[in-house]
Amino acid sequence: MCVGLPAKVTALKDGMAVVDATGAKRTVTAELLDDLQPGDYVMIHAGAAIAKITGGDEEEADEIMEALK
Repeated sequence: MCVGLPAKVTALKDGMAVVDATGAKRTVTAELLDDLQPGDYVMIHAGAAIAKITGGDEEEADEIMEALK
């Protein structure tokens, strides 16, 4: 089973995204997703943003993080 972690996109440049995952900032590839904007929430796996969390809902991202704890 693979585990993705939710993160908030804080910046985009040249196919890469800076994301904030519970305070840890990382740079990941954003090339798998179209129409990604700062403020969107995404699932991160293996250094890539693999899915956009529908609605960009911070509450949904918090629920996922709580379930993973």
